[in-house]
Formats: sequence, structure tokens, C-alpha cells
Amino acid sequence: MSAARPTARPRKEPTPPKHGRRTTAGERQKGVVPSPAGRTDAGHRRDLLEGMLRIRRFEERCVELYSAAKIRGFVHLYIGEEAVAVGVNEALTPEDAVVSTYREHGHALARGLTAEAVMAEMYGKATGCSGGRGGSMHLFDAQRRFYGGSAIVAGGLPLAAGLALADRMRGLPRATCCFFGDGAFAEGEFHETANLAALWNLPLLLVCENNLYAMGTALAREHAQTDLAMRAASYGMPAWAVDGMDVEAVEQAARRAVEGIRAGTGPHFLELRTYRFRAHSMYDPDRYRDKAEIERWKSRDPVGRLTDTLRDGHELDDDELARMEQRIAEEVGRAVEAAEQAPAEPVEDLLRHVTSERPSRR
Repeated sequence: MSAARPTARPRKEPTPPKHGRRTTAGERQKGVVPSPAGRTDAGHRRDLLEGMLRIRRFEERCVELYSAAKIRGFVHLYIGEEAVAVGVNEALTPEDAVVSTYREHGHALARGLTAEAVMAEMYGKATGCSGGRGGSMHLFDAQRRFYGGSAIVAGGLPLAAGLALADRMRGLPRATCCFFGDGAFAEGEFHETANLAALWNLPLLLVCENNLYAMGTALAREHAQTDLAMRAASYGMPAWAVDGMDVEAVEQAARRAVEGIRAGTGPHFLELRTYRFRAHSMYDPDRYRDKAEIERWKSRDPVGRLTDTLRDGHELDDDELARMEQRIAEEVGRAVEAAEQAPAEPVEDLLRHVTSERPSRR
């Protein structure tokens, strides 16, 4: 007997979305569902800035700790791409799922994982979000439905499709968001996932972080057609490109996509055009990019752009910014201190989760 296969369902016309207060990063950490009360736009923009600054300062501290051999293994920094993680996560609820890549520190922090849990994982300590077993590339938190990083390019896409399929078959009004890089377009997993997601009308948000380089390979050297949104649209899903260095533009696009998904119109695709200011990884000498190109992109720094917008609009002054920076510095400092003092996993537990537990005999 063959297994039952999900069938494609007719697409529904989108219904007007129900707008409510946006969920802040702090609320996502606590699993708080937003209340109907509204926030001012200025207050929300300050929240966006604080979210990006938290990622930036966390990553900068990781550079220091890696250089001091406190953090080992491969480390892929998110510096420059903060607007993507923060903007997209603002459109999601705690009930939605997030699947990430190996460059996932920013995704994890924006999703609401604490700096302490992430830093302890970087240290390989038992108090880390993956028990110290995953390290930089494998951050997980099932409670927050953050189904973490994968060291395999495009490896998270089939997993995300499975999560979205499970929600659809159970009739749950949830969305699954999958982050991946432009290099995933060269992998079969992307095309298989996009095809099945459209065929089965899955509640899946495909977020391509197009930072122009798959490791050291420029986009134009790998793909004959570099308009990734247009290629995604060929699978019959709404798809468009967005300035990934503008956190407000990212949030607006993500909200539009998620509203369409919740209205039953199937998967949506966002190509977020962004740039990593650091090398591919801490091991990468970064000899394949022109320094002038890097500086041009740094002039569009999402953190600096939003800071300037807030200052120009008299929504943030130097004292408020200093207090924000101080809060984040203390948060990251506590995370490092906790990681330093946290225990390593006991030797006798090293085989746990490797094989199934034997049932106890009565």
C-alpha cells in the first residue's frame, strides 16, 4: 500500500490582515503573545535598532573571543546582515517556526534566544542552547521553535518544507520561515523544496540572504541568471527583491509575505539583497572581494542608517543611544561571564543522544 501524498489545494484570495502590536525581541524571548495595544513608530524603530545593535555587539565580541582561542571551530559572523534577521523576525509570532543556516547567530538572537544560551553554546558548554554539542553552526531551541543551523548549504530547506507540511496537514495557522544564502540556488534542495511548496500550497516563507558570495564564489560566476526572485517566481509563488540593508523595508516585505501565507495563498519568496562585512568565516583570508566594494557596502550599514534616521527625526538622542549601548554591553558581558563559569558536559554523558535510550526493565 503506497503512502498517502498531500494534494495541491486551490489557492485562496488573500483576506485583509488583522493588525496588532508588533512583538518585540524581548517578548519573543519570554514567549509573550502581543496584546492589541499599539506602540509608536518611533518606539518600534528604537526596538529595531536595539535588536540590530545586540547582534552587532555580540558578533564583535565573538571576534575577540575567537582570537583569544576561547571559541573554537568554524565561526561565520553576521556583521552587516543584521537588518535581515531583525526585520524578518518582527513579522513572525512565537508559534511560527524558523529554520536557519550555519551563519545563524543573528537569527537566533532576533528570534529570542538569550545571549547567555548562545554564547555558552559557542564555548561548547553544557548550558548552551544545544547542550554544548552544536557550537556556532548548530544553534537550536525547540521551545522557541528555532530549528537551528545546518552546516550543509541548503540543508535546512527540506526540513522547513516538512515543518510547513506538518502544520498544513494539522490545520494549524502557523508559518515556517527558512533562511538560506544565494549559494543554495545551486543546490537541488532549493528547487525540490520550492516546487513541492508551491504544489502543496505550503505555509512557507523562503528568505534568501543574497550577500553576493557563496563562500568565495561571486554570484555572477555561479549563476547565468542572477535575478533570484525572478527565478523563484517561476515556481508559481509570489517573489520579490528587497533592500536587505534597510530593516524597515525588510520588515514591511516580511509582513506582507506572512500575511499572504496566513491568508492561504501558499509559499512566498523574499530575496533580501545584503552584504557581509566580514569574511565568509574566521578562517577565510577574504582575497576574492575588492576592498572598495566592501567599503561601498559599509556606507549602507543598516545599523548606521537607522541610527541616522532616528537622529534626523529627533527620535533618538546621544544619551538614549549611550544607554542602549550600555544595556547591550552589560548583556553580552554577562553572557561571556556565564559561559566562562559554565560546566562542560560530563564525560559519562557524551554518548547521550547518539543512540536511543534503552527501555528500563521492570
